[in-house]
Amino acid sequence: MITETKLTLGFDYSETQEHVATAAKKFAEQYIRPHVMEWDESQTFPVELFKKAGEMGFMGVLVPEEYGGSGLGYHEYVAIIEEISKVDPAIGLSVAAHNSLCTNHILVFGNEDQKQRWVTKLATGEWIGAWGLTEHNTGSDAGGMNTTAVKDGEDWVLNGAKNFITHGISGDIAVVIVRTGKKGNSRGMTAFAIEKGTPGFTSGKKENKLGMRASETAELIFNNCRISDANRLGDIGDGFIQSMKVLDGGRISIGALSLGVSKGAYEAALKYSKERVQFGKPISQFQGISFKLADMATEIEASELLLHKAAFLKNEGREMTKLGAMSKMFASEVCVKVANEAVQIHGGYGYTKDFPVEKFYRDSKLCTIGEGTTEIQKVVIAKNILK
Repeated sequence: MITETKLTLGFDYSETQEHVATAAKKFAEQYIRPHVMEWDESQTFPVELFKKAGEMGFMGVLVPEEYGGSGLGYHEYVAIIEEISKVDPAIGLSVAAHNSLCTNHILVFGNEDQKQRWVTKLATGEWIGAWGLTEHNTGSDAGGMNTTAVKDGEDWVLNGAKNFITHGISGDIAVVIVRTGKKGNSRGMTAFAIEKGTPGFTSGKKENKLGMRASETAELIFNNCRISDANRLGDIGDGFIQSMKVLDGGRISIGALSLGVSKGAYEAALKYSKERVQFGKPISQFQGISFKLADMATEIEASELLLHKAAFLKNEGREMTKLGAMSKMFASEVCVKVANEAVQIHGGYGYTKDFPVEKFYRDSKLCTIGEGTTEIQKVVIAKNILK
């Protein structure tokens, strides 16, 4: 007997989704667009902007109202990240990392005291969060990490360093996954939350990046950093398993970031193609350009559908590891392709900083790397389809 499986998924935005998308768009136009190139060229991380984002409810999108959050779902979250990223992907990246990684990790795996102590500050934007898994010698191979936490009485002593950490300098609190057991053992890592100013906890080198330059990326350094066992998130040895679950949702956020990049670059290219006249007519009327636009529009549509299917499954509490990886992989690769074609449509002007596609082009590449490379997404997908 064949049982028909029905996926109940609406294709229109709900009233709430329309509202939050409009609010995010207005926020981006008013507070971000005037400063995009200024922040990019100076690598300024605009801390006060994120305080304002907190007032708008964008720093605790998925956090229940009882902890100061907006209490929204993943469809609304995608809409917010997308609209901000259409204007400045660097700001979209920081909003995504704060929500999906640090805040969400404490929300999902912290106890009630930890949620009241930290999530309430993160959800309102009073605090900015960082999240650390990657190290200098361990990118995709997180199990080989060298940063350790050793139990000493009722405390833990941390030594080592994390790198490529979003908000590594400006973050008020960092969730870090460190080794408490044998190297390579998936049950040998534990998560801790560490507040800024804790003795032995400092920031290191700030990365000078190709793109996403207004989103701060830096090292976290631990030198005999002593913290209470009350800072431990969940059980000893559960850190890696926790981080993989956090990254499931995080992939939706990077997919939303990618979608924003794609749409921003596409809309700029579409507008330019209608205004740029060659051989007596707008270049959009030439097949060579119109076919590029057709491919871009189609792949953006496919990205969006895949992303919202993953968001639907996440909202329903259903298994979405495979779909999360698929949506992140596809949307990120599409955004690189779309940004590249957008520059091509602009011709020589696309290579200048006078037009926005130059920045979309630089920003896009990070989407195929952060929160799991395209190659790692394929590993995750392959494992799931070959079970």
